[in-house]
Amino acid sequence: MDQAEITRQIPSHLRQFVADQDYESRYSAKDQAVWIFVMRQLAQQLKNSAHPIYFEGLEKTGISVDAIPSIDDMNVRLARLGWRAIVVDGFIPPQAFMELQSLRVLAIALDMRSIHHIEYTPAPDIIHEAAGHAPIIVDVEYSDYLQRFGEVGMKAIYNQYDLDLYEAVRQLSIIKESDEATEHEVNAAQTTLELLVSNPGQPSELALLTRLHWWTVEYGLVGDTNHYDIFGAGLLSSLEESLICMDDDKVKKLPLTIDAIKIAYDITTLQPQLFVTKSCRHLTQILDEYARTMCFQTGGARSIETAIEANVVTSCELSSGVTVSGRFTRCLKNVVDEVIYIGTTGPSQITLAGTELDGHGIAHHAEGFGSPIGRICNLMKPLESASEYELQEMNIRRGEITTLDFLSGITVIGRLKSMHKDKGLMLLMTFEDCIVLDPAGNKLFDPAWGNYDMVVGESVRSVFAGSADPTHFDVYPTASTRKTQHCKQDQQEINLYQQVQNLPPTGGGEAEAEAEIIALSVLRDFPDSWLLLINLLAHVPTDSKIQTTLTAHLNTLKVSQPKLAGLISRGLKSLQGGIVL
Repeated sequence: MDQAEITRQIPSHLRQFVADQDYESRYSAKDQAVWIFVMRQLAQQLKNSAHPIYFEGLEKTGISVDAIPSIDDMNVRLARLGWRAIVVDGFIPPQAFMELQSLRVLAIALDMRSIHHIEYTPAPDIIHEAAGHAPIIVDVEYSDYLQRFGEVGMKAIYNQYDLDLYEAVRQLSIIKESDEATEHEVNAAQTTLELLVSNPGQPSELALLTRLHWWTVEYGLVGDTNHYDIFGAGLLSSLEESLICMDDDKVKKLPLTIDAIKIAYDITTLQPQLFVTKSCRHLTQILDEYARTMCFQTGGARSIETAIEANVVTSCELSSGVTVSGRFTRCLKNVVDEVIYIGTTGPSQITLAGTELDGHGIAHHAEGFGSPIGRICNLMKPLESASEYELQEMNIRRGEITTLDFLSGITVIGRLKSMHKDKGLMLLMTFEDCIVLDPAGNKLFDPAWGNYDMVVGESVRSVFAGSADPTHFDVYPTASTRKTQHCKQDQQEINLYQQVQNLPPTGGGEAEAEAEIIALSVLRDFPDSWLLLINLLAHVPTDSKIQTTLTAHLNTLKVSQPKLAGLISRGLKSLQGGIVL
């Protein structure tokens, strides 16, 4: 199944995030060199520390150490595991990421990390997304956990702070990975993020759940605190942290419990502690333990109040199954904290089972929506389950003036125009010339405002993030990364990478002479291009003059640029082991 077919299969509101890999023009020879260097180094480094299924998972998900993976090739393998993948352009909104995951669709970032961030990148890249996340889904229990996390995560209520933080992190990652960014832009983006991080406020449901995601999916260990393996994608894709995390003196190991949600994290620094799960099944137990406390599971007044505090679009499902989506601004309660009235401001939507009711979208409810909740007087069952006979007995008839006296003291008086039912349950009643009064006699709705639509439900069953039918009420923010155009000098270096890539693995004759010509160009024009020099070394004879020159130059670079010393040493050691980069 190709990318176009998968795109057609996912919900329409998620298609905006799907990008085109355009493999041949997307990845340069330099990008391929970075992939090969990182993956071969990781292959050596993770031999004794990765989850036992990791290397099997690389093969089964179509990921080779020798080339950046093609998304179509990956999907051939993923289909056998019950998963699919799409490519996306950088960060996408967390809720969209989670929704895709709930559908067993991996979102794979298109971009390849730059050589400047070869050990760790702040931006999503194809090494992290493909080689980090994909291999472990071969473990069935982990696969189920990932899908379950998506199902829970897409319902987690977020707030405006979360949206601002997402945008700040996204902007910083774009700028840091852009060759065109100025120092002023980097500093400004860094300052914006730091200001947000320093004033977080009370964490939302999503913020707490994101911490659990970080400490498991991204930075998780499995086993016990004395003997553990790496399964988190952030560790599996980082040359630096996958090594440091195994040092117990530098990184504290804690057994994973629900308390992990208390621990915030900083994506710009090494993690001071990591959590160890007993098994992938244990992960799902921890997730479900937290999910039981979330608004989509608990409902009630506190959940509506959480939605009001969030000040973003959320959805409230009633006991009848009907759902109201919008920015909630009102929740009236009785003395025992039961919801008696809900209200939204701005575009709102009414749905059933995730489908918008005809005529009840954001165009019709553009300014908001409000409705009483609960039982009415003298009806000994919820209004939603009343039969036609029982309604007649209560003088509730279409076309006639009807009075609904709620036990809460709220009163609805108007001409009943229509009733919307589904499978015998009353969902919605529409009144003409209607007035709605609260228990103190204050107006909640005035006849001058038009027809009054009232949803029917005894109680608030669930409250969750976003709209219930995003196809008709899309609340996901959209954005893409800034594309980098290679300048003439960059392209010249890329051309040299391509020339080296085209050389045979060993020198001799014309190939050796060609390698010498390339080497002279690199040393003259790109003397700091350490990875290019190491790749070239793999194609020249041992003990040749050019081999001695290149090695000496690299050793000089290790002294003059200490930050490169470790990477250069890694590369040289790989060559000594007979690995062709």
